[in-house]
Amino acid sequence: MPTSFNFESQVGIGPKNTPAVADPTNIDVEITAVVDDGSILPGDDITLTQLDFFPPPEWIAAGLTPVNQGPDPMGSGLDVYTANAYYYGTRDFFSSTGNQTGFIFGADPFFFNEFEFLILFDNNFDFSGADSVLVNEIESWNQFSTNLALVSQPACFLAGTAIATPEGTCAVEDLQIGQIILTADGTAVPVRWIGRQIVDSRFSSGKAHPVRFRAGALGDGLPLADLTITADHGMILDGLVINASALINGTTIDWVPLADLPAQFTVYHIETEVHDVILANGAPSETFIDYRDRRAFDNYHQYLALYGCERIIPEMPSPRISSARMLPMAIRDRIKIGGHLQNRAATA
Repeated sequence: MPTSFNFESQVGIGPKNTPAVADPTNIDVEITAVVDDGSILPGDDITLTQLDFFPPPEWIAAGLTPVNQGPDPMGSGLDVYTANAYYYGTRDFFSSTGNQTGFIFGADPFFFNEFEFLILFDNNFDFSGADSVLVNEIESWNQFSTNLALVSQPACFLAGTAIATPEGTCAVEDLQIGQIILTADGTAVPVRWIGRQIVDSRFSSGKAHPVRFRAGALGDGLPLADLTITADHGMILDGLVINASALINGTTIDWVPLADLPAQFTVYHIETEVHDVILANGAPSETFIDYRDRRAFDNYHQYLALYGCERIIPEMPSPRISSARMLPMAIRDRIKIGGHLQNRAATA
């Protein structure tokens, strides 16, 4: 069967500076991949399906074209409506109960109006009552954003990563705000905040898929145990900040296959006073730097409650490498990345 998922509620909005149209009845919406590859990722075409008496006004507000496919064959008395749409990605919207992840769909980007979207949610909401703040947040985004502005996936550690502290190591998911951890040079620093996000592997971009470093993959026995982080998280080698995806060699450093991932997993990022280098499973790795939007984290409201407003963390002066082509030859040789790149070129 084609890959498909159900959502509990929906909001349509568009064009710019218009009121949102929120479904007051929380009718289920099904999305189905047009090309079935086992997942639905940003850039994929999908088909929306919904049972209703009338063409869904939320879809019309989003610039989509509902098509009546006839009566529900299951005898519900409703009609089956479908529409073609394009999956753009996710964005977190503030609500009275914290951030809510919206899955954003619209017309084909070659033709679309930039501010016409259908936003689907996993939960039921009382849009006319307690959850009206969520509708207001969507309207503000539509009114004041200058572009699509979807939240990027944070660059983070996965659960089980052992972070060095003066007392030994502590799993990243067990760290507490204010707890003392060690930087790579042995300095003791307090944890200022821990960003946390649940990633849905079915709907995430490739950059949210983790990279696994086998024990010893970086040389000198590091990491001390298998280390799994997201693709854009920076490891520190020879004074360089190198995104995990740039270090993939196809053997000891590689993507975690989608089939090996649970439907959802949690990632964590550690914020200290400055952009610093800490030890993750013994290997030097970066702390939070705010070119990653804090709003991407599910507990962003906690940050605001603690500190009131955002603060800028200047990036450390070390050069950042985001592509394997930029790696110095010494690092390529150390992690045996040359053959991997040649194999990719030969099969391109």
